[in-house]
Amino acid sequence: MQPVSSQSTSPQSTSARPTHARHVVLALTVAAYFITYMDRVVFSTAVPEIRKELGISLVQMGAILAAFRYSYAIFQVPGGWLGDKIGPRRALTLIVGWWSILTSLTAAGWNVASMYAIRFIFGIGEAGAFPIATRSLSRWILPSERGFAQGITHAGSRLGGVVAPVVAFMILRYGWRMPFWTFGIVGLIWSAVWFLYYRDTPEQHHGVNAAELEKIHAATGGPGKPVGSSVPWGRILANPVVWQISLMYICYQYSLAWYTDWFPTYLKESRGFSSAEMGTFTGLSWIAGAIGNVSGGWLTDLVMQFTGDVRRSRRVVGIFGFVIAALGILSSILTKDPKLCVYLNWIAFAGLEVTVSVSWAIPLDIAGDYAGSAAAVMNCCGNLGGGLSSQLVPYMVKASGWSMPLVVASALAVLGALIYTRIDASRRIIFA
Repeated sequence: MQPVSSQSTSPQSTSARPTHARHVVLALTVAAYFITYMDRVVFSTAVPEIRKELGISLVQMGAILAAFRYSYAIFQVPGGWLGDKIGPRRALTLIVGWWSILTSLTAAGWNVASMYAIRFIFGIGEAGAFPIATRSLSRWILPSERGFAQGITHAGSRLGGVVAPVVAFMILRYGWRMPFWTFGIVGLIWSAVWFLYYRDTPEQHHGVNAAELEKIHAATGGPGKPVGSSVPWGRILANPVVWQISLMYICYQYSLAWYTDWFPTYLKESRGFSSAEMGTFTGLSWIAGAIGNVSGGWLTDLVMQFTGDVRRSRRVVGIFGFVIAALGILSSILTKDPKLCVYLNWIAFAGLEVTVSVSWAIPLDIAGDYAGSAAAVMNCCGNLGGGLSSQLVPYMVKASGWSMPLVVASALAVLGALIYTRIDASRRIIFA
């Protein structure tokens, strides 16, 4: 009697050429990032109309915007832990479904308290999305592709902002509630597709042949830790690079919160643009951000290929991006021409986003299978800074006008560049 072939339980090996399942996984991850920012931009674009209809002051809206960021920050670590514990397949299905439902429920808000509660619960659901997505790629994407992978995924999130003109049109035509119902459904569709296609490891995926599996294993060092392994928090938190990237990410998230939460309102109330112009210029700013994301990922991989030095490849590009952001933001404050101000903000935002793919590649560099947990610490700290930004901007505007938040953003970009001079992505965490 012939022994049963192992082919039935292992990836297909009928083709000598590697399959491309990992690229499909990457595309689905890009789509998830797109949806996260699509939902955020829907809210920021609707802010002027929500304030008008519900009688919400600028300071109250700041608290509502901060509510999302605070809960999002607080639940980063539990969210990252969930991804490591039950695996990205189930974890991302759960949390994308959660925030998609909350996106639709935002349309039911009727006053300050209800909006605050909805946004806070929304943040709980979305927390962990990026750390878990990072974890989902850790056993799939080759180290030489990680910079580009992080660049294109975050570019996907920024392209979510392209829906701003569509949202503005929907608001003008149907009122501010309609976009929330519509875009919530998109996330639910993605959740179903992710659960049906993705697997936590390449070994479990029937679309991966032996050649692709061998290519992944050769680059990543073989199969990783099984889902459900305990997270070595002590070693993660003892690593100085984790805290360096966390401090740097506070600098980044302050400015990101400005562009995500307040830029549309700034264009309308400070620079005098109409609602339609506001939507168009906001959407185009996110295209500039997406270009920065891809460029940063491409640049860091390029430096890595030429030097073979992961420390230099991350450090040089991170510094470069923050310097461009600082100069662009400062220049936008000094000009009186509204359109030139918009163009300079596009440049600044692109520079800021150059740093993102590098920042999210570093947890993969130093933490491997526990990249989700390391990234969760970074994103937690960063979003606490983002929450402060959302909440403090109205007070700064009331005290000194719309330029003050931008002055602070420029200064923090300089600080981010200085921190990057100390970050060493080659200092891997040693897990016993």
